[in-house]
Amino acid sequence: VQLQASGGGLVQPGGSLRLACAASGAIFSFNRMGWYRQAPGKQRELVATIGISGSTNEADSVKGRFTISRDNAKNTVDLQMASLKPEDTAVYYCNALQFIGSTPYQYWGQGTLVTVSS
Repeated sequence: VQLQASGGGLVQPGGSLRLACAASGAIFSFNRMGWYRQAPGKQRELVATIGISGSTNEADSVKGRFTISRDNAKNTVDLQMASLKPEDTAVYYCNALQFIGSTPYQYWGQGTLVTVSS
């Protein structure tokens, strides 16, 4: 399984950015997909996840600003980010969780840098 993240870049505070994660396999095979981020000197944290049914979960810090979506036909999971703040600056990682039997397997993309600065 390979996850390819893209869409990062430099954006001004209040701006928007859309991240895309392309999976090498069919994403409907994953129980859950999501985005995590890691800011300099901090631990990796959950940003948003989306399940097979389309149910979503977002961190409190991004609720109302970020939206996660999936396109099973294109095998992609996107993160639409709006009203960006400097504290959103981080490397964003795409993640996929798959259960084979009762054993969980996690896959990670290579990360894409988002910098929010004026």
